[in-house]
Amino acid sequence: MKSGITRELTEKKNKGRKSFAVLVDPDNVNSNILDELIELSVSAKVDYFLVGGSLVISNYLDECVQHIKQYCDLPVILFPGSPTQVSKYADALLYLSLISGRNPELLIGQHVVSAPFVKQSGLEIIPTGYIVIDGGAPTTVSYISNALPVPADKNEIAMCTAMAGEMLGMKLIYMDAGSGAKRPISESMIKAVAENIEAPLIIGGGIIHPEKAYLNCKAGADVIVVGNAIEKDASLIKEMSDAIHSIPVKI
Repeated sequence: MKSGITRELTEKKNKGRKSFAVLVDPDNVNSNILDELIELSVSAKVDYFLVGGSLVISNYLDECVQHIKQYCDLPVILFPGSPTQVSKYADALLYLSLISGRNPELLIGQHVVSAPFVKQSGLEIIPTGYIVIDGGAPTTVSYISNALPVPADKNEIAMCTAMAGEMLGMKLIYMDAGSGAKRPISESMIKAVAENIEAPLIIGGGIIHPEKAYLNCKAGADVIVVGNAIEKDASLIKEMSDAIHSIPVKI
């Protein structure tokens, strides 16, 4: 099984090197928007594109991934909301298990159905423990999963959930306050989780200011994901990237 991006993220974590991923929802872009995102991302030295969404009701996923791959060399990682969101043109797939919920379909059920198709895709498959944190507003993933998010002030629940996910074999832990969250994940929660796991930690949801991205990295986040804020103001890409990459690397 391929492991290039997984290995790269682990090596970056060990060196204290932070990464910035721009999240692209195929339902919200067209070729002109993608051209702008690609140009700004390459110029700002963005590390990854994440492509996907909770629904993806259009048929633009393959075309979106191919467009990005055609015009830049940045790795494209799928962030699927369902087993149908697989494109063989990407580099890797976050194989998400919603470990913060108790819906068996999103823990393992949908994975059983999608496994043959996912394996045939030829993608690098990255087992990812997905933890939804209460961001102060209902999210699509919470509605679809029929699962309550982890309360924003319960650091110990998030910490223990992440630890369990890692011990069950998850290669990444992704904590998400959800698209358009009113309240991003606190630095204290990020710190509690980061200090108790060895897997790279991804943080997303409600990050609209470069300062917040910087503070999240200082607290222990390894990868910062921004989507909604960039959809509203693509010029944020450079400011976010500069803030994230300003964290000193371990010597």
